[in-house]
Amino acid sequence: MLWCHDFADTSVVARVDGDVVGFVTGYVRPAAPDTLVVWQVAVRDSQRGRGTAGALLDSLLEQVADQGVQYLETTITADNAASNALFASLAKRWGTRMRHADTFGAEAFPDEHDPELVYRIGPVSLPHNRSLPAAAS
Repeated sequence: MLWCHDFADTSVVARVDGDVVGFVTGYVRPAAPDTLVVWQVAVRDSQRGRGTAGALLDSLLEQVADQGVQYLETTITADNAASNALFASLAKRWGTRMRHADTFGAEAFPDEHDPELVYRIGPVSLPHNRSLPAAAS
C-alpha cells in the first residue's frame, strides 16, 4: 500500500472484468528527473502473450512524458528472455534506442543471484508512431 500511496503517478494497473491482471511499478529517479525507473512488471499467466505488459509500459510512458521524462531504465538478468524481449519491443515501438551496462554483479547480492544489467531506453517523446494493443486501465 505504501508503494501505491507514494508512487501512484508512476505506476499503472491492468484490469479485466474488474480483476487486476497486471501492473507496472516505477518511480522517477530523484537525481535524474528525466528518467523513469521501472521497478517491477507483473502479468497474470492468463494474460501473458496478449500485449498486456507492453500496453502497461506504453501507458506509463505516456503518463510521465509530459513531466519531462525522456528515458526509461530497468534492471534485467541476462537470461530473462521474456523481459529482454519486452523492453526491446518497447524501444522499437517508441522508435528509440536501448542500451545496457553491467551494474550489479553477483557479488552485490546476499544470495546466489545472477548479475543484473541496467537497460536504458530513450530518448522517448510524444507524439510517436506506434500501434498499441487494447489500452490498459
